[in-house]
Amino acid sequence: MSQKIQIFDTTLRDGEQVPGCQLSTDEKITVARELELLGVDVIEAGFPISSPGDFLSVIEISKAVNEVIVCALTRSKKDDIDVAAEALRYAKNPRIHTGIGSSDIHIKHKFNSSREKVLEQGVWAVQYAKSKNAEVEFFAEDSGRADLAFLAQMVEAVIAAGADVVNIPDTTGYCLPHLYGKRIQYLFENVKNIHKATISVHCHNDLGLATANTMAGLMNGARQAEVTINGIGERAGNTSLEEVAMIINTHKDLNLHTNIKSERIYAISTMISEMMRMPVQPNKAIVGANAFAHSSGIHQDGFLKNPENYEIISPDQVGVPCSSIILTARSGRAALKHRLELLGYQPSKTELDTIYEHFLIIADEKKKVENEDLIALMGQMPILVK
Repeated sequence: MSQKIQIFDTTLRDGEQVPGCQLSTDEKITVARELELLGVDVIEAGFPISSPGDFLSVIEISKAVNEVIVCALTRSKKDDIDVAAEALRYAKNPRIHTGIGSSDIHIKHKFNSSREKVLEQGVWAVQYAKSKNAEVEFFAEDSGRADLAFLAQMVEAVIAAGADVVNIPDTTGYCLPHLYGKRIQYLFENVKNIHKATISVHCHNDLGLATANTMAGLMNGARQAEVTINGIGERAGNTSLEEVAMIINTHKDLNLHTNIKSERIYAISTMISEMMRMPVQPNKAIVGANAFAHSSGIHQDGFLKNPENYEIISPDQVGVPCSSIILTARSGRAALKHRLELLGYQPSKTELDTIYEHFLIIADEKKKVENEDLIALMGQMPILVK
């Protein structure tokens, strides 16, 4: 039986930490409503104690959405948790996301503490957050570099303290996929009470491995993926929601599923890009401008014969209007003939050979040949009747 993966979207918290990408409260409400329509299970609405704006945004998002869980981030501190609980007071399904560092690097150089002390503080934070009548998620920051035995000890302790979800973040994007997967596997094999909580994965993209690590975590038992639209986030970004959703959608053999309505992906991707003034790179998977564009002659010919030759996802699955054939000097006769026919021309094979020679001259000069260029070219060839 296919198992449900909860999609925890942190576009409005981790994603909004990108310099220059801050949103107003009204903009955040708009995004939150679209995320709910998209089908995410959890919206991390902000870090309430960090600023009055974040506090207000968590309140207003809590009012604006209905079924989705609204989550607020905290450190393992009383004031943080108190403020988060206050900000979530209107949430129909509130979650407090609290935690502390788990790696020796963080314990020694960030907290100037010891394993024993951070473990005690983490357990206390979970217990205190549980007293606020909210679901509690615990993050073991920098899990990707933590000592495995200690990480297992921490996970077991916070579950015993009442954590509903335990987040195993690769905070610095350090892990290789097979090793991150083994971390999750190790926890399932060594934490006695692990099945009393949902294990979550939150991966960063410093080495370009965020999505691969997230999938490795899910394939080894994690059942929540923490993601952002377009993969935006601190430094090189977070795991991309659209990539995880479509990997799961495409690979039925994983026996996993999400509630994501994939046909809404492109629209929300475009909205986030415009609102946050964060352009999507053209070669970005799923939502980039070139994701469904074909410019190589061999690819164009294969695509025109059957799109499945070069597309494993059809554009309509993710809300992209259509695939595109881009005419360049690398294009072949099949693509040129296809475009000419769309423009109303029906050249014979001999005529096409002549047109193609002239087309290549234009393509070398202009790099990309547009419809108006072809119309002008055809106007110079009176033997062809439209």
